[in-house]
Amino acid sequence: MNDRNDILVALAGQQNAGKSTLFNVLTGARQHVANYPGVTVDKKYGQYSDAEGVVRTVDLPGTYSLTSFSLEERVAREFLLQERPDVTVNVVDASNLRRALHLTLQILEMELPVVLALNMMDVAEGRGLRIDQEALAERLGLPVVRTVGRKGEGREPLRAAIRALARSGERQPARVSVDYGPLDPDIQVLTSAIAAAPELAGIPSRWLALKLLDDDTQAAQLTAERLDATHTETLLQEAAHRRATFEQEYGLDVSDHLVSCRERTVGRLLDGVLVGREGNRPTLTERIDCVILNRAAAPVFLVLTVFLIYQIAIVWGYELTTYTWPFLARARELIAGLLPAAGFLVDPYTRDIGLWLVDSANTLLNYVPIFLILFALIAMLEDSGYMARIAFILDKVLHRFGLHGQSTLPLILGGVFAGGCAVPGVMATKGIPDHRARMATILTVPFMNCLAKVPLYTLLLGIFFVEDKSLMMFYISTMTIIFALLVSKLLTKTVLRGHETAPFVMELPTYHLPTVSGVLRRAFERTWVYVKKVGTIVVAVAVVVFTLLQFPGISDERLADYEQRGRAAVTAFQQAMAGNAYREVATAANITSLLNVYNDYKRAKLNAKGADASSAVDAHFARLNPDFLPLISPPRGDKDARQASRALRDLDSARKTLRREMKEERITNSLLGMIGRGMEPVTQFAGFDWKINVALLSSFAARESSVATLGVLFQQDADQNATLEARMGAETRAAGATALLGTSIILFFALYPPCLATTVMVKVQTGSYKWMIFSIVFPTLLGLGVASAVYSIGLATGTSGIEMMSWTYFSALALLLTLGLFGGRDGRARHPVLESPADGGLRA
Repeated sequence: MNDRNDILVALAGQQNAGKSTLFNVLTGARQHVANYPGVTVDKKYGQYSDAEGVVRTVDLPGTYSLTSFSLEERVAREFLLQERPDVTVNVVDASNLRRALHLTLQILEMELPVVLALNMMDVAEGRGLRIDQEALAERLGLPVVRTVGRKGEGREPLRAAIRALARSGERQPARVSVDYGPLDPDIQVLTSAIAAAPELAGIPSRWLALKLLDDDTQAAQLTAERLDATHTETLLQEAAHRRATFEQEYGLDVSDHLVSCRERTVGRLLDGVLVGREGNRPTLTERIDCVILNRAAAPVFLVLTVFLIYQIAIVWGYELTTYTWPFLARARELIAGLLPAAGFLVDPYTRDIGLWLVDSANTLLNYVPIFLILFALIAMLEDSGYMARIAFILDKVLHRFGLHGQSTLPLILGGVFAGGCAVPGVMATKGIPDHRARMATILTVPFMNCLAKVPLYTLLLGIFFVEDKSLMMFYISTMTIIFALLVSKLLTKTVLRGHETAPFVMELPTYHLPTVSGVLRRAFERTWVYVKKVGTIVVAVAVVVFTLLQFPGISDERLADYEQRGRAAVTAFQQAMAGNAYREVATAANITSLLNVYNDYKRAKLNAKGADASSAVDAHFARLNPDFLPLISPPRGDKDARQASRALRDLDSARKTLRREMKEERITNSLLGMIGRGMEPVTQFAGFDWKINVALLSSFAARESSVATLGVLFQQDADQNATLEARMGAETRAAGATALLGTSIILFFALYPPCLATTVMVKVQTGSYKWMIFSIVFPTLLGLGVASAVYSIGLATGTSGIEMMSWTYFSALALLLTLGLFGGRDGRARHPVLESPADGGLRA
């Protein structure tokens, strides 16, 4: 008897069998998502309690078999082999039982206690199928439970079966055993040899014998880890000899023989157990696919789906930020109130870094409404069954460049159209089964035109391409997908060449109506993962960026000069207040506090919506600062208050000018500024001076920072009111810059490394700092190389900026078409897409 109260349960099953949904039903909200050590495959684990103790539950990756061919298969197999769970719940799609039982037989060969969960029984019954549960349980020799995961049906019977099987402690082979015919004698010889080796104790002998005969590399490696070299070589040579003899004698591959024997066993198991079918009428799924996957209609439905995802999540979802941002802004004001008060010219360090961190976090949190909608839509596509069909439609084209059909959605979310975001794009790569294609997608999604790139593009077009804006926008909006496909091809032929690939084997699952609870649960889960993993790391890295911008700071001599100018402004203010009734309020000791309250009041009035909110702001400041209120909001008819308010406004303007100049000087002399100057010997070949270098470096924290930084570096005089386009254009043209510089910057920015949040997500998705660093270094070198080549060639030949952009665009397009038409495929096998008919068989 197993007297333990706490038990370990593993959920194993094929993809699209509803395994994860059933896992959510079992564990409820008490679950957690992580990665298996050393790999990027999700591991979801949770727990629930029954009368006898805690049931720890692990949701294994969906897999069609327990070979070592794909990463998911290896992860699932290694967990079952090494952890030896007390109970393995094999979740099967009851409407495709014939296919599903192949995995069941492989789990039983691992000598694990198994409960069979007949999931999606509502779908099976809707097709007119009837399954004799008692007969199936009798033939398999294990408990069989009816479930409908998406409706929450069967939870208690399944929990009871799990506990009962764990209590019995049965770990003997199940009643059913596959007859492998002429291969059985070879299996028996190897099984005996394995059982006789004490080092291999704990590994199912018959299972290992089958794997060695099947030439399973991971099984051979496992053997080598346990046995010494001599015994390992003897055992492997014996398996290889028997495999070769069998294949020569019968003219049949061992793997094919194993599959056919299991298929015969499944047929015998289901004889009389699975009955009924609605004649030969096509199912609803088949009828829908006749339209959705029609050669002419499929692209139309795909484009419409893509457009709706973009429109609902990115466009409409962004509108929701107008409602959520006031909450973040109020939180910022609340935190600002807890921090030390701002100084006249220099703020306390704790206030500076505190607000910097809050602003960094708010930048990320502002995307939460978009992510909630986005992940909900993705969950709906996954649950409905259409996501698999998107991958099928586009895989034929994308995999010629090392990508995968399921790379489509990440690229779209990243900004195939101008306006996406690379963070959700990289997050969406989680479901790509081919590891090499997944890595290529992660590294190319940042090339897309995210919304944050648009301000810089707009600025440069307004300066250098006034007459060619339309043509340049066409180039910018389409060249990124060209670059992404070319870079993906390059990466898969070089640094990713040795990475694992998987054949494109896809099942087109039955269409289902997604459930509200399932969609919302996954949307909140994925958004929370983003908030936790990205937010914490971004805040940590923001400290580094802040330090690089702040130190070494302004020299004592320059600081003394600014302070002298500040005192002069205060003196002018006090002179203006001479003879004013409120002069006692605006003493030197109160000036900084008065200015801070003045700015707080203006921000509060700006954020107030409606007359009632505006009146509430007045009442709030009248209660907290009754003496200051007449100066910041002068009453009607009070001439002294109005005169004092004008003097205060002039002082505030002078203070802001000084603070802005100090900020510019601090950035110029900062470590980041010095790095920008130090880069000029290299970036000069692309036409970049130190100001452009600093702007591009600052945009690493956030793409929008590029324009904001340029606005600081190309500042206007106090008596000017010129736009940034006019100021930057005048200064760069005075330095001899032409539209060729604009082309160079645009090309570099298109290939520029991902922003801070995206690089963090690259780390999260790859689980490797190496790839995070590569995602920064490689695009930098590539972008700088392309920009330098275009600028240098254009400068040497006297070619204009628009002409060089045209040459670059059409050269890249010609190369893309050449590789697509004649470059061959990336070597990944493309297996037929399988759809399961109502009787559970496989159909190509």
